[in-house]
Amino acid sequence: MDRPWLASYPQGIPQEVDIHEFGSIPAVMDRTVARFPDRDAFINMGHAITYSELDRLATAFASYLQNDLKLPRGARVAVMMPNLLQYPAAIFGILKAGLIVVNVNPLYTPRELGHQLKDSGAEAILILANFAHTLEKTEAHDKASLKQVIVTEIGDLLPIPKRWLINAAVKYVKKMVPAFSLPGSIDFNTALARGRNAKLTPVTLTHEDIAFLQYTGGTTGVAKGAMLTHGNIVSNMQQAHAWIKDAVDEGKELIVTALPLYHIFCLTANCMVFSKVGATNLLITNPRDIPGFVKEMGKYRVTCITGVNTLFNALLNNADFAKLDFSTWKLALGGGMAVQHAVADKWKQITKTPLVEAYGLTETSPAAMINPMTLKEYNGMIGLPIPSTDAQIRNDTGAVLPAGEAGELFIKGPQVMKGYWQRPDETAKVLGEDGYLATGDVAIMSPTGFFRIADRKKDMILVSGFNVYPNEVEDAIAEHPGIVEVACIGVPDDKSGEAVKVFIVKKDPALTEKSVIEFARERLTSYKVPRQVEFRDQLPKSNVGKILRRELRPN
Repeated sequence: MDRPWLASYPQGIPQEVDIHEFGSIPAVMDRTVARFPDRDAFINMGHAITYSELDRLATAFASYLQNDLKLPRGARVAVMMPNLLQYPAAIFGILKAGLIVVNVNPLYTPRELGHQLKDSGAEAILILANFAHTLEKTEAHDKASLKQVIVTEIGDLLPIPKRWLINAAVKYVKKMVPAFSLPGSIDFNTALARGRNAKLTPVTLTHEDIAFLQYTGGTTGVAKGAMLTHGNIVSNMQQAHAWIKDAVDEGKELIVTALPLYHIFCLTANCMVFSKVGATNLLITNPRDIPGFVKEMGKYRVTCITGVNTLFNALLNNADFAKLDFSTWKLALGGGMAVQHAVADKWKQITKTPLVEAYGLTETSPAAMINPMTLKEYNGMIGLPIPSTDAQIRNDTGAVLPAGEAGELFIKGPQVMKGYWQRPDETAKVLGEDGYLATGDVAIMSPTGFFRIADRKKDMILVSGFNVYPNEVEDAIAEHPGIVEVACIGVPDDKSGEAVKVFIVKKDPALTEKSVIEFARERLTSYKVPRQVEFRDQLPKSNVGKILRRELRPN
């Protein structure tokens, strides 16, 4: 097929990458550990663990899962926590044991957590104590597959006495750990100790083995697990590394990791790709605390950062951010949502580093397109298809469109998911027999092979880089006894790109906007909760009674 983007590749970028150089994610990490054993791998709350220490922690956790829990190859283990040192130790351990990681948003409600546990059939969960009450409140039938709950506290991998001081402050001073009761649970450090006293049985993994069940609404709105194999992730690591290799120095980079590691962007880019090159990840546990975030960055010689537009914008609006030393900064990569021109311009002005936009999906592990690292100014594009990746623009009949015409974007490459977990019908809707994935995004390709997103084909709402699906919001709010009908759309928002708005037909005349929002907050993660509520006597519908969301959108 014609690949006009290849002519726009920067010098030295290969058309294809060797996806078979590594057979699995642990194989990549084994090489990093051998090359950079004493290099700091992750830093959090002022404490660093080296790659060799990370490997020992991962091996101990893997051994515990194998020997104490006797989890069979391919069993699912859920991980529910923010960016802490425990996170990489756990996921690399799960993978090393031949098991599958189920990443869980720690802000989930019991309803959302229950769905993910039940759907994945997770047999164990590692959960931060701050969120253990959520698991306790989850319906018994939704967590029936769980054999073991492993609870960790924020400071568990910090040295004593810092560990004791932080855990005590979090629990008793800041009161950030609601009371919970999970009989039979075990704490993380006890699990590690048991693992160290047992021997890990090596597991030979292949590209076909599933590494992650990464939950997403896809393009249809039903929360489902994208099956990302070791082959998918290894391929994406190879592709992204080939793209950025001339911009980074192996064993010398320090990347700011503020986006949550349970999100596919940060999981692959920071935790995987930058670990492959022996970089140090500076983990930010609470990026919403912008003053604290900026202060933490000021302690280190930062060279790279990834983020979403809203994060970059928040940093730019902090007076102390501009006072940082940017002389070592090399790379700023934006993804997850569209980068705004004004934000990119201001970022370049203050940091002297271009904000490079990339594009991907959970279903593509996620990188599919990245702008050249040689880019000097923001160009409004999502970039070029990365090595070993093909892209097409198709119309509604499936015909491939030429440059300059808008249509749905389709992606093909070794990073495209295996499918949706136990949902062949949903897989068939987006993944064709030709290997192309329907993205649900309307895009345009320039004659030189750069792509630009024009619009979204589906009704999905993008709030600060996180997908919100109207069906889920509507289903949750429709449970309110005082509501007849509800419709959900996305509306422009200066802070988050888009915000959720619902239109409601009342059953209870006394129903208020405040009561609707409070009801939603009990059932939905914060970014899914409506910011706006509008009451109407009726909602626009088609001749078969389907609510027409498009007629509710502002012109």
